[in-house]
Amino acid sequence: MIKVAIYGGSGYTGQELLRLLLDHPGVEVVATTSRRYARTPVAEVYPQFLGLTDLTFTDASPETVAGLADLVFLALPHGVSMDMAPAFVGTGRKVIDLSADFRIRDAGVYGAWYGPHRAVETLQGTVYGLPEIHREEIRRASFVANPGCYPTSIILGLAPVLKSQWIDPASVIADSKSGVSGAGREPQIGSLFCEVDGAFKAYKVGNHRHTPEIEQELSLLAGRAMTISFTPHLLPVKRGILSTIYATITHKASLEEVTSLYQDYYREEPFVRICRAGQVPNLSSVVGSNFCDIGVTVDKRTGRLIVVSVIDNLIKGASGQAIQNMNLMSGLDEKTGLPVVALFP
Repeated sequence: MIKVAIYGGSGYTGQELLRLLLDHPGVEVVATTSRRYARTPVAEVYPQFLGLTDLTFTDASPETVAGLADLVFLALPHGVSMDMAPAFVGTGRKVIDLSADFRIRDAGVYGAWYGPHRAVETLQGTVYGLPEIHREEIRRASFVANPGCYPTSIILGLAPVLKSQWIDPASVIADSKSGVSGAGREPQIGSLFCEVDGAFKAYKVGNHRHTPEIEQELSLLAGRAMTISFTPHLLPVKRGILSTIYATITHKASLEEVTSLYQDYYREEPFVRICRAGQVPNLSSVVGSNFCDIGVTVDKRTGRLIVVSVIDNLIKGASGQAIQNMNLMSGLDEKTGLPVVALFP
């Protein structure tokens, strides 16, 4: 059994990790930490765990937690993980970080969007944890930066046509919508029920922090530097992401040919499903699962490819993908312990 710990386990991604890991046949969760809820049973903070675990939140140092576990998930806020990760890496433990602190390879680019990076040496040894793109690197990695939710939906949505050079990389526009859980569990006015129910709005227009992460990975796929237009929106739902992506198509191809390209590219991928030609996915088909569903359309009138990509932001966009990475790092089947059917209705 792999002994794992969740460092910063009281937020939405931390509790989702615990929910999934408790059903994982190859894992024992040995610790979960929280300063706010230290010495409080997990089931008191999250009653869904009543009778399922005796774990109590602790406020323990990285060294103490590393002494208990083989692998540690860091489910900490952005800007906090970089102060904790070096201590875990120094103990030789495998680490999967769910924050944005180690996703961007260039410390200068990170600094422009988030502020100065305080763990540059650790940053250099990090692997970007999108299995469909970096699987073999993840298998060999000891420190993985789990991708963001918006980036996951957009990168997977564009990878086949960028690798095949079927679109103009300078033409990409990504219009994405997220459920409210993407904002985390910390109280914020914009996430209150009365602010969200019946509402639908764009936010951080033109300056969302996921932009450089998306551009970094798309540039690698395209083989050239890319700049995209990315606009996120807040949906009045609890969870899920739907990204609609537009790009000018440069390779003359029918809808059936583009669909076939996507099907061939993802044929061996256990968690990417391609809709049949002419169909686009529904958010309700992936919520509660680790799937990314993708549908494509060719708009002959405008000469654009339109891609619709949907994921559960807390699973494929966070905790499920982290477990997928853990499985790869540990030599397990990457599907182990991950839900295969969405919650519907």
